[in-house]
Amino acid sequence: MLTLFTIPKAFAGEIDTIQRNAIASWLALENVQVILVGDEPGTADVARELGVTHVTGVLTSDAGTPRLDDAFAKVEQLAVEPLRCFVNCDIVLLDDFAPAVRRAATAAEAVLVVGATRDLEVTERLALGDAEVRAALRTRALREGRSRGATAIDYFVYTPRLFDPVPAFVVGRARFDNWLVWRARQRGIVVDASEVVVAVHQRHTYGHVVGGLDEAHFGPEAARNLALAGGKRRLYTINDASHRLRADGRVRRNLSAVGRVGENRRKLAWKLRQHR
Repeated sequence: MLTLFTIPKAFAGEIDTIQRNAIASWLALENVQVILVGDEPGTADVARELGVTHVTGVLTSDAGTPRLDDAFAKVEQLAVEPLRCFVNCDIVLLDDFAPAVRRAATAAEAVLVVGATRDLEVTERLALGDAEVRAALRTRALREGRSRGATAIDYFVYTPRLFDPVPAFVVGRARFDNWLVWRARQRGIVVDASEVVVAVHQRHTYGHVVGGLDEAHFGPEAARNLALAGGKRRLYTINDASHRLRADGRVRRNLSAVGRVGENRRKLAWKLRQHR
């Protein structure tokens, strides 16, 4: 069903544990092809160990950051499943994911599925090939996790070539994810699966980025991503999804996306909090 791919960071320290947990959860999904993209230390070894495909030689920026357009193009040449899923390598996907994707994908010929993730502290390797371990993590995420909200978009399930041509964005920096939602809205429907899918974002630091979180969001490469996106008017969030997947399995129009009402409400609430 899914060709699932990611561009991992170096497999070291806390990131090694987090990324191995994420990949183990993906391999537990039904009918999935997993592809690791990039040349960060440890990636080739982990791909061999887990028996998944490894794509090397992805183009980078002058600063050495992998380029999204080249990653998407290389994966497209190897994909064998009917849907694509680009997902960050800190995201655990659980047993609710595949059924939700199946339901959402039938809603239109051109579709993007996104959803909010839940931030959770995970400090150890988990046996996520075990259904009971996955169920326990889902329960814990619902109980202890905190939604990362509409601006943190960590997985993208999409029909092939939905975004082509993809600008030369770099990954791990802000803005490209927002453009993907905008582009999908121009060409098909965007389904918000937040009500159904419990996807776990394993909390971590930003020590892998020189300059930390501020650099990832506001540094020169983030600014370049914004320019490639075509400006702030093309920065859509989960609030801008045209449809929502409901708990009963129905895909329904998201009326708060009309006129970007939901997103404008979020921005206003954020501004009011800053002035308290």
